[in-house]
Amino acid sequence: MPPPEESRMPRPFTTEDYRARLDRAGAAATAAGLAGLVVAPGPDLVHLTGYHPTAVTERLTALVLTAGREPVLIVPTLERPDAERAAGAPAVRLLDWTDGQDPYATAVPLLDPAGRYGVSDNTWAMHLLGLQAALPGTGWTSLTETLPMLRAVKGPDELERLAAAGGAADAAYRGILEVTFAGRRETDVAADLSALLIQYGHSQVDFTVVGSGPNGANPHHEAGDRIIGTGDTVVLDFGGLKDGYGSDTTRTVHVGTDVPDEVRKVHDVVRQAQQTAFEAVRPGVSCQEIDRIARRVITEAGYGEYFIHRTGHGIGITTHEPPYLVEGEEQPLVPGMCFSIEPGVYLPGRFGVRIEDIVTVTEHGGRRFNNTPHELGIVS
Repeated sequence: MPPPEESRMPRPFTTEDYRARLDRAGAAATAAGLAGLVVAPGPDLVHLTGYHPTAVTERLTALVLTAGREPVLIVPTLERPDAERAAGAPAVRLLDWTDGQDPYATAVPLLDPAGRYGVSDNTWAMHLLGLQAALPGTGWTSLTETLPMLRAVKGPDELERLAAAGGAADAAYRGILEVTFAGRRETDVAADLSALLIQYGHSQVDFTVVGSGPNGANPHHEAGDRIIGTGDTVVLDFGGLKDGYGSDTTRTVHVGTDVPDEVRKVHDVVRQAQQTAFEAVRPGVSCQEIDRIARRVITEAGYGEYFIHRTGHGIGITTHEPPYLVEGEEQPLVPGMCFSIEPGVYLPGRFGVRIEDIVTVTEHGGRRFNNTPHELGIVS
């Protein structure tokens, strides 16, 4: 019998994979009217080169990607050995600088003094200001503003990792249904969720939301010292990274079998909204339309004012990234995009309900990466 999907080892990304990503990024920059890109340590650098510095410090590290030139990765000399071990290192030229040198002078010959560049959003202000001072004629814009879809469309190997991460999160949910909730703190259940995510292959846990009773009415509640009681409705939202790619799923459970009618009603409305939005996923539909569809279901049921966040967000190397399923986002869906669909209803001081799956766009519709039941879970 083959191993379960969440436990299979994915094929490592190769230098050629990274070279192809660099080529696509360069072409996208040119199409956007940019002279090039400057990418600091963070998810964009990992995506383009596979390099993740062991420590992000005040020393300048930056990928410079310009049209018609070999990509250059500027690194501090003492960190060059780490950079050389990155899978994508052979696809770039490494250029190092030593403490006591001006790192921005190292970058100047690589940049057009009158060019306009896209810069990764997590670039330190001191580095952007340093580059501006060295090249006062340059212009700068954030990658989220100009190339928001840089990492949005995933290739087959990335989709495989996201599917495995989703399967591992599903296994964690099945496991948490077996633990006792009543009489324990939210933080105790959150610790159980973290352990289950690690057990099923996650290398990093990003969040374990356990919102019981009135705490569930706060979408940004994480986990506190509240003692969970029989009769509580509990929002469980959890995820992290497995093989470098994210998981994120939400299910709502009830402690005990005596479920109030309104809890069942609200849960049914949210489940219908989630399903209706999923069924609308197909190439060409705008991100905002998915949000509108989910919101319409909840509004028509009389709970529109209690759906207080966007319907979804992209996922990949990070658990939150473009595209965002929200009013005003006109970006059309494209096969290979991956995002959450997570409508919710939050009744202040009482309870909340959210249901979330990670979904990818296929040529003909949508595919879920989370496949646990959407029914209200019953726990003890």
